Amino acid sequence: MDRMFRVLAFWTGIFTVMFFVGEMPDATMLFLVQTVFFITLSYLKLSERMYMYIFGAYLTVFFIGFTYYTAFLLTPSFGH
Repeated sequence: MDRMFRVLAFWTGIFTVMFFVGEMPDATMLFLVQTVFFITLSYLKLSERMYMYIFGAYLTVFFIGFTYYTAFLLTPSFGH
């Protein structure tokens, strides 16, 4: 399971680089923090159950944040 967190760190790292190249500093920092979080967790040698609990908590926080952003902060666009 620790390897899967390294895979998550790899992909969030890729997104970090792409956001950096695209000059999007807020998204770059968000994904850099996630990359460091996943790398740190991958080397803690926790039990598989604990990794699953942490991943479930991560998904819960993500979905709450994403729902809040799309419902209250995102400005709707109706085409050009």
